[in-house]
Amino acid sequence: MEIVEKLNKTLLNKGLKICSLDIGIYKQAALMYTQLENAVAVLSDMQENKSYVYSSETAEVLGLKFKDNPMEIQSIWEEEILKKIHPDDKLKKYIHELRFFKMIDSLKSTERSAYHVLSRIRMKDKNDQYTFVQHKMFYIYSPENEKLRFALCLYTVSIDQSSGMTPEFLIVNSIKGDVLIEDRLNFKNILSVRELEVLKYVGEGFTSKEIADFLSISINTVSRHRQNILEKLKVKNSVQAFNDNFC
Repeated sequence: MEIVEKLNKTLLNKGLKICSLDIGIYKQAALMYTQLENAVAVLSDMQENKSYVYSSETAEVLGLKFKDNPMEIQSIWEEEILKKIHPDDKLKKYIHELRFFKMIDSLKSTERSAYHVLSRIRMKDKNDQYTFVQHKMFYIYSPENEKLRFALCLYTVSIDQSSGMTPEFLIVNSIKGDVLIEDRLNFKNILSVRELEVLKYVGEGFTSKEIADFLSISINTVSRHRQNILEKLKVKNSVQAFNDNFC
């Protein structure tokens, strides 16, 4: 997936050792969140390309099974969790996190701790049914080189499961209680449902032939949808359409 490769290139600081942050402190913080909020907590180390997953009874509700607690993963991506997220929400989650990184990386180091991601996403539970889950993400930067060192993600079952609820992706300032950036990934008033599907696959790096196979339509139909997207969004190519409107 193209967006994942972009995130890896942006986030990972493998080999960059100038950082005095004690990972033990952040492991303890992840454990405390797990216990106090009944969360599934994921602490990702961008320097070492590792993650530590801490599970609670919420993991059982979501049908997540980890042989160890914490579970160490040789990646910053917690695949067992990510594969349960609704495909549309997972793509938006990646894009939103890239947007968050770009925003917070542009701030002064003294301002960064004020912000975090707050999202409502759909995840499959132990019964293979989608349920709303609240996702929080915090970034921790090294004080020496000001590079991103840790990401802490928290997953808890949303208290509101109303049928009218929709996914939501926010960047908030927890000091002021302000929503800095709201979800702008909805173009239903501009693009058709099929055009949105095509644009999503374009952003994931699939060819027109692959998109045609996925959607059970002809390549000519895919090409027509891509042309309509360009005209409606007033861009030169479909990749630019994805980057301009999703990133």
